Amino acid sequence: MSGRRALTAVVLLVLTACTTGPSLENRGQVTASPGDSRHLTIGSAGFTESDLLAQMYALLLNQAGYKTALLTVANRELYEPALESGQIDVVPEYAATFADWLNAKAHGADAPPAGSPDLGATMRALRELAAPRGLTVLDPGRAVDQNAFAVSRSYARRHGLKTLGDLGASGLKVRLAAGDECVRRPYCAPGLRKTYGIDVTGIDPKGVGTTQAKQAVRSGRDQMVLTTTTDATLDAFGLVLLADDRHLQNADYVVPVVNRARAGGTGVTKVLGRLNDVLTTADLASLNRQVDSWRRLPSDVARTYLRDKGLLK
Repeated sequence: MSGRRALTAVVLLVLTACTTGPSLENRGQVTASPGDSRHLTIGSAGFTESDLLAQMYALLLNQAGYKTALLTVANRELYEPALESGQIDVVPEYAATFADWLNAKAHGADAPPAGSPDLGATMRALRELAAPRGLTVLDPGRAVDQNAFAVSRSYARRHGLKTLGDLGASGLKVRLAAGDECVRRPYCAPGLRKTYGIDVTGIDPKGVGTTQAKQAVRSGRDQMVLTTTTDATLDAFGLVLLADDRHLQNADYVVPVVNRARAGGTGVTKVLGRLNDVLTTADLASLNRQVDSWRRLPSDVARTYLRDKGLLK
């Protein structure tokens, strides 16, 4: 396989518990110079969007002279320690979610959340949590994959709805298709009531963004569904997102996270920053659709996108 192409064979990594990053007594005192290894392993969490991001990272790094391999580890409990230890060098992550995960790992499951709707505050908290573990969090890009709410296009048109604020002001009663946890999660039913004044009359427990949940909204059984901002199938169900105009959701912007000792130098930062400057939430949704609905290979979709944007020769 050409040196200009990523190693596309995907393998499952089985990791045992290992010592990771700086020792506990030295955490917070990371002083070694950031590394710039020319052989890098790019991690993917095994779902479509993560695969696409990992493929794009690999293609761009290959073009810049790095040799890369792709490794799928579909479990954060496994791939985060591998990132600390240097078995994985680069992984795409989501700012608020990863901040909360590292915070719970450091301070326990009952620790106050580190992520928030404020991107700046979320990034500061994330970097403070990541640094003692030998991890560097690069700058976030324009793309965000966060919880979102969709209604049918006809329902939105009939009631003049473009935002969640519009829905709250309408006084309409809303049955919400979502997961069971929506009853208590602050970003879901409680937040919709408190932040937007939406009259959520009940939760239809059909899961987050599932086919069944979307069908329930399309049929009129439910009025709204909990999904994500990069959901690739909304059009197929005749659904549209309502904008989170009062910022209920956390700042889950896409961020590359690297092992500082191996990939924390300016080389990787500069290469991946080029993608951050271009990739949008709408782009991610379109790329997901090409894989999930059109059955194209993530590697082909990633390469075509980068070429179209002038990022890949």
